[in-house]
Amino acid sequence: MKDLTRGSIVSHISTMAPPIVVGMITIMICQLVDLYFVAGLGEAAVAGVAAAGNAGFLVNALMQVLGVGTVALIAHAVGRADRADANLVFNQSIVLAVLCGLLTLGAGAVLSRPYMRAVAADQATVDAGTTYLLWFMPALALQFLIQVMASALRATGIVRPSMLVQAVAVIINIALAPVLIAGWGTGHAFGVAGAGLASSIAVFIGVLMLFVYFRKLERYVGFDPAQWRPQLRQWTRIFNVGLPAGGEFALIFAWMGVIYYVLRDFGPAAQAGFGIGTRVLGLIQMPALAVALAAGPIAGQNFGAGNAGRVRETFIKAVSIGTIVMIAITILAQWKPGLLLDGFSNDRETMAVAAQFLHFVSMNLVAQGLVFTSNSMFQGLGNTRPVLLSSFVRLFAYAVPVIWLSTRPGFRIEHVWYLSIVSTWLQAGLSLWLLRREFSRRLAPPAREATPERVGLEPVG
Repeated sequence: MKDLTRGSIVSHISTMAPPIVVGMITIMICQLVDLYFVAGLGEAAVAGVAAAGNAGFLVNALMQVLGVGTVALIAHAVGRADRADANLVFNQSIVLAVLCGLLTLGAGAVLSRPYMRAVAADQATVDAGTTYLLWFMPALALQFLIQVMASALRATGIVRPSMLVQAVAVIINIALAPVLIAGWGTGHAFGVAGAGLASSIAVFIGVLMLFVYFRKLERYVGFDPAQWRPQLRQWTRIFNVGLPAGGEFALIFAWMGVIYYVLRDFGPAAQAGFGIGTRVLGLIQMPALAVALAAGPIAGQNFGAGNAGRVRETFIKAVSIGTIVMIAITILAQWKPGLLLDGFSNDRETMAVAAQFLHFVSMNLVAQGLVFTSNSMFQGLGNTRPVLLSSFVRLFAYAVPVIWLSTRPGFRIEHVWYLSIVSTWLQAGLSLWLLRREFSRRLAPPAREATPERVGLEPVG
C-alpha cells in the first residue's frame, strides 16, 4: 500500500500515470492490431468488428460500476486506515465481478445478432460483427475480474503489477492475432472469429496472472472466501458510487450508436473509417486519461483522511498536466492526421473518413481532458452522479440535432463532427461547474468555533 496523503502530488501523479498509460496503450494497440489484420478481409469485416467493438462500451458500463465503486471505497478506507473495510469491499466486488461476467456471457449469446442488425450498414457487416462478438464475449466477461483486481491495487496506490499483467496479455493477443485471424504458420484462418478468440485467450491468461499476484505478493487486500457471501449493504455502497459512472459509459455507448446510425447512409466505408478513427483517437487520449486516473485515488485517500486542501491541489495539478498533454496531441492531429493512420486500411474512402474524423474531433481533446479530470475527482469524492448528468447533457445536445439533420436534404458527414465538437465543450463547461459546486459543498472548511476566552471578551448588548 502507498500512502498518497503525504508527499508531492505531482510526484504521485508522475509515478502512477506512466504505468497506467502503458497498460491502456497496450490494450488499445491490441485492438488496433486486430483491426490491421481484419482489414485484409475487406471493409465489411472492418466495419463489423468496429461496430461490434462499440458493444464493449456497454459492457464497460458495468465494469465501471465495479471499478469506480471499488477504487472510491477502498481509497477512502485507506485514507481512514481501515484495512478491514478495504478487504470487505474488495471481496464483495469480486463476487459481483463473477456475477456480471456470467450475465455478459448470457446477454452476448442472445443479443449479438439483434444489436448488429440495428447498427450495421449491410448483411456482410452484420455477419462479421456477430461472429466477432460471440468469440469476444469471454474476454469481456473475464475483464470484470481484471477490473476489480486492478482497481483495488490502484486505490492503494499500486499500479505497476496491473500494467505488467496487461502488457503480457496484450503481447499474447498480438502474437495470436495473425495466427488465428490470417492463419500464419497453421494455414487455418479463422477470420474475425480469430480476432475475438485471440482476445479471449489473452484475457484469460491475464486473470490467472493477477490471481497469482494477489495470492503470493499482495499484502493489504486479498481474497478471503469467508467474505464471499453476498452482503447487500456492501453491494449498495459499491453501486451508490459506481452506478452513475457506469451510466456514463452506457451513455457513451448510446452516443457511439447514434453516430453509427447516422453514418449508415454513407455506407460501410464511412463506418469503417469512423471505427479506425475512434480507436486511434482513444490511443492518443491515453496520456491525459492516465493522469486523470492517477488523480482519482490521490483525491480519494485524501478525502478519506479529511485533507480538503490536498484534494483541491490534486485537481489543479492534474488538470494542468492533462491540458498541456492534450494541447500537444491536438497540434499533432491537426498537423499530420494521416501520420497516425498509416497502415490500417488500403481503402481510400475508409482512410479519408478516418483522417477527416481525426482532423475535426481533435479539437475536442482539451475539453475531453477537462472532462476526464473532473470525472476522476468526482470518483475520488465518492459522488459520481454529476458525471452522469454531464454525460446525459452531452448525449442530448448531440443526438437530437444530428438525428434531425440526418433526415434533411444536404446532410453531410462534416455535420456529425461539428456537433461532436460543440457537445463535448458543453460537457466540459458543465463538468467544471458541477465540480466547483461539489468542492464548495463537501470540502468547505469547518466553521470556527468560539473559545470560552473569545466568548468572554465579546461585548454584551
